[in-house]
Amino acid sequence: MSDPLIILHVEDDPAHAELVREGFRGHRLPHEIRHVASGAEALDYLLQRGAYAEADDCPRPDVVLLDLRMPGMDGIDVLAEMRASDELRDLPVVILTTSDADNDRLEAYRNQISAYIVKPMGFDSMAVLLDVISLALKK
Repeated sequence: MSDPLIILHVEDDPAHAELVREGFRGHRLPHEIRHVASGAEALDYLLQRGAYAEADDCPRPDVVLLDLRMPGMDGIDVLAEMRASDELRDLPVVILTTSDADNDRLEAYRNQISAYIVKPMGFDSMAVLLDVISLALKK
């Protein structure tokens, strides 16, 4: 059996976070979702600092699912810091957002994301979407 796919999900909306968890729940691909609710918390997790200083409690993710619209540090700010870090520069990031704005897409791709996905609103659509993501990221 292969190691589980570690997914860091950065999402401030608890309902959207639960939808992602539910969407992945039926997958045969072994996975583990780690959820954080803010951009600042995501960077703490990724850089293993603050509440995440113990490396055993925060395994390096294989992919980051990142919301753009968050209070405080938004997704673009998180991306910019990740890409400026030697440690995080090459970590795959999938933007999972409600924003369909061209300027958001452009700014995200300028920061070298792997994919930009506008959140579907229904559970069935989210499950199909996550199917595609999990297959693309399969180890």
